[in-house]
Amino acid sequence: MLAGEGAVAIWNGISQAGRASFYQWHLHEHMPERVGIPGFLRGRRYRAADDLTHPEFFTLYETLAFETVLGSDYLGRLNAPTAWTRATMAHFQTTSRALARVVASFGVGPGGTLLTIRFAMSGDEETAVGALKHRLMSLADAAEITGAHLLEADEAASATTTAETRGRQDIEAPPRWVILVEACSLGALDAAQRSLSDILPPQKAAAGRYIHEYTRLKTPWAAG
Repeated sequence: MLAGEGAVAIWNGISQAGRASFYQWHLHEHMPERVGIPGFLRGRRYRAADDLTHPEFFTLYETLAFETVLGSDYLGRLNAPTAWTRATMAHFQTTSRALARVVASFGVGPGGTLLTIRFAMSGDEETAVGALKHRLMSLADAAEITGAHLLEADEAASATTTAETRGRQDIEAPPRWVILVEACSLGALDAAQRSLSDILPPQKAAAGRYIHEYTRLKTPWAAG
């Protein structure tokens, strides 16, 4: 199960020149700053498990409620980036960010590997969501699957320009829907992806396999 009812999901690449700074900043400033925001419960970062997965990094913030990601505390941080944030984000590539509601969440807890699927639905969304919920609930019972989740992004909120994003050329369109499958092994992710293929044809979905790098739990923080 995810920790709350809201989420911020971020995919990004990083230039080779900015890689060392990214790691130091993300661990020692950015994730503590984000998880220190009221209503933010946990932050997790993942790195691509193979050369076919792009962008290289995926970060997930879990929040108490969806309203948390629309609130003034989070927006205030987005509009007051630190100098280190500005310098590091200048090296970001192919960045996509979704402010999302947790539509469904099944499973026993975080896993060491993660499948992310970004997709759009066509036709009757209500019927499609029902089918996905049923499939994810079944997936969560598999031997090596620790979690299976469905997120619905607010496209307008996700695309809002802030001081952090203004003028950046790396920002891509946010996804409309996101599936996250957590597992004990990469093989379990492959099996999960195959089980979803009849609902999500490959041409309509962008999938990636990731390995967990770091988790930041709730902690007091003052940026700057």
